[in-house]
Parts: sequence; structure tokens; C-alpha cells
Amino acid sequence: MSSTAAIPSAQVAQGFSSPGTERMPLMALEAMSPAQREAADALIAGPRKAVFGPFIPLLRSPELMNRIGKVGEYLRFESLLDARIRELVICRVARQVSNQFEWLMHAPLALQAGVQQSTLDAIAAGRQPRGMAADEAVALDFTSELLLQHGSSDATYAEALASFGEQGVVELTTLVGYFVMVCWVMNVARTPTQGKPDFEPLTAFPA
Repeated sequence: MSSTAAIPSAQVAQGFSSPGTERMPLMALEAMSPAQREAADALIAGPRKAVFGPFIPLLRSPELMNRIGKVGEYLRFESLLDARIRELVICRVARQVSNQFEWLMHAPLALQAGVQQSTLDAIAAGRQPRGMAADEAVALDFTSELLLQHGSSDATYAEALASFGEQGVVELTTLVGYFVMVCWVMNVARTPTQGKPDFEPLTAFPA
């Protein structure tokens, strides 16, 4: 990723191995059931202000969308974790599962929250970032271990506990799981996203 390389703000396809048309596009209002309309209205009235990203395919299951949306609202807007840590972790998850929507949404937010451009460039390239703040390094180690090993070693857990406390470790773990889940939903649905003029989308890792 580069903060200076401009790309058109056209749609960016989801996924690399089998690109294709969007499987679950945004439903027309007249095609929605009453429950789907109610769920869409609730999302628009909340902090997200629109039906977009994972909520486009999730609208097929309106009650599930409602419940997932509430969890996401807490994790994104109310968690005790600092915004800088939250955005960094979301970017690491997006890279792991190759999700363009979450990357292009949260990489700019990570920069605004104080994450260094060099850190995001390393994550985008699949490299271990260097020169991070201590709490960022702990969060990234914990997140990477969880994504790759499906758990946490005693040493990594102890560092995360010292940095974030028990509630923070629980919320950090849940944040990772939540964003893996919504990324998977979009990957399956091939939900595209709009390009950002100042941010490159993810590229596939070498085969």
C-alpha cells in the first residue's frame, strides 16, 4: 500500500483465486421482506448510516444481521481497546483473509489513529512490521498467532494481558474473530468495494 499512489475510485473485486460477479448484491427495496426493511432501516439509523460491506449479503438473514451489527458496534465504537490498536488489528485480519473492503476502509482509519504508514505497508506485503509502539507489537503478535495457530502461547498471552488486561484480551480475541467472520461473508458473496484514490487495494501473495 502507498499513501501517494492514486488509483481510480472504481469498484474493486473481492478475492483473487476465482474472481467473478457479485453473488449477493444489494437488494432492491421492493424485493425486501418487512423484516429486511426493518433491519436495513435500523442499520441506517445507527452509527454506520448505510447498508454496505458485509451487511449487503447479511441482509438475507435480517435477524442475524441485527445481532452481528450490535456486536460490531461495540467492538468498533465502544471497546476499551484504543482505536489505534483496533484499526491495526482489523488491517491484519483483512490481509490474512484477503478482504478488500475491510482493508480499504480501515487502512485510512489506522493512519488517522496513529499507525505508521510503514507498518501498514509491511502488513500489506505480508511482512512483519518493525519499529512499532510496544502495544502495537503485542497486539500484532497476538493477532497473528491467533490467525495462524488458532490460539495463544503462554508468552504471547502474558504480554497481551500485561498490555490490555483480561477484558482487553477478551475483546481483542473477539475483534479478530468478528472481522474474520464478516470478511468471510464478503469473500463468499464476492461483495465488491469502492477503490480509494490514495490507497491501493491488496494484491495476491505469490503462489
